[in-house]
Amino acid sequence: MSVQTRAFLTAAQQLASDYLGAMGNRWRHTQGVAERAGELADALGLDHDTLVAAAWLHDIGYAAPLKVTGFHPLDGADHLTAHGWPLSVAARVAHHSGARYVAAARGLRERLLASYPYEENVLSDALTYADQTVGPDGGRVTATERHEEMLLRHGPESVNAQVDHLRGPFLAAVAERMEAALRRSRIAS
Repeated sequence: MSVQTRAFLTAAQQLASDYLGAMGNRWRHTQGVAERAGELADALGLDHDTLVAAAWLHDIGYAAPLKVTGFHPLDGADHLTAHGWPLSVAARVAHHSGARYVAAARGLRERLLASYPYEENVLSDALTYADQTVGPDGGRVTATERHEEMLLRHGPESVNAQVDHLRGPFLAAVAERMEAALRRSRIAS
């Protein structure tokens, strides 16, 4: 790992710690997602720096000082771009785990897409998969277990539940693509 890479990832980890370190399970979840993202980057030959930095930073928008819209993917991404983080990281934070579906229901879709272009690719899938296979306490879960837990935690009247008919199939498709890619990478090695 180069000195530049180490500094970039250390900065992402430190920023996440500064904003989420006192938030109990939110911090444990973030640590687990970053670890999982590193594993995925290594297994699949992905851009390690971008993926792991985005994993460290994916939930910083939950921190009270960063709340502007109350939509954590957008608030986190806005903070990152305002402080000079690469768009490749901020856009993945903005769009992680099917955020565009929730953004649409909250009236934020146009703002999200105007500021952060969505790229459907294996790097974006890897961040979503890392997020969706780590539970709130930082432990590993299946994508199905995480989805069920999220719906239960947010409740049947939540925006997440309202858009689940769209977001749920998206998350399942991401999990399927990632699990197929991981199987292929094991066969090839």
